[in-house]
Amino acid sequence: MPPALPKPCLCLVTDPGIAQKDLVERVAQAVAGGVDLVQLRDKEMPGGQLLDLAAQLLKAIDGRAKLLVNERADVAHAAGAHGVQIGEEGLPVGAVRNIVGDHSFIGRSVHSSSAALAAEKEGADFLVVGTMYASSSHPGEEPAGPGLMRDISGTCRLPLIGIGGVTPENAGELVEAGASGVAVITNILAAPDPKAASAKLKEFLINSWNA
Repeated sequence: MPPALPKPCLCLVTDPGIAQKDLVERVAQAVAGGVDLVQLRDKEMPGGQLLDLAAQLLKAIDGRAKLLVNERADVAHAAGAHGVQIGEEGLPVGAVRNIVGDHSFIGRSVHSSSAALAAEKEGADFLVVGTMYASSSHPGEEPAGPGLMRDISGTCRLPLIGIGGVTPENAGELVEAGASGVAVITNILAAPDPKAASAKLKEFLINSWNA
């Protein structure tokens, strides 16, 4: 089994629209500010380029955070990343486990209580629950709000990470609803100072966790 995720957990999801060199630097700054988990997400990038980017991110993170690769278990395994994040309709957890091994994290994205329970039964290590609030990265998608987090946390024992429109102002609502952490894209990567943005969000998370 992989080690437990830190609680509260601040997860950063990468933005494929950012130039690679700038992305690596921004991720490094974000990790310096308190990001615990980085999810490399780029559905269009060829495997070879994705592997190279994963290697650059691992070097930039330098052991201060965990790196997961979205969907691509093969790339995660080849890069020596810490795990894989799979979508609700992605590969079965068992199939991913066969590729990355027992000591890697496997996260599953879910949008309902039934999907959460199924992922827990499959052996996922944690769940990313969304969409919590209106988000520019998921335009047109109806936000579920903290109610979905509360429903899932009432029946599922896995760590839950809320995603979608998360800000320092609403992160506490998700913790109160049962989240172990939050995942963000824009609030950190689009900020003038990713380190400061991460530090602010992490502070709000810790305060809510300890309240």
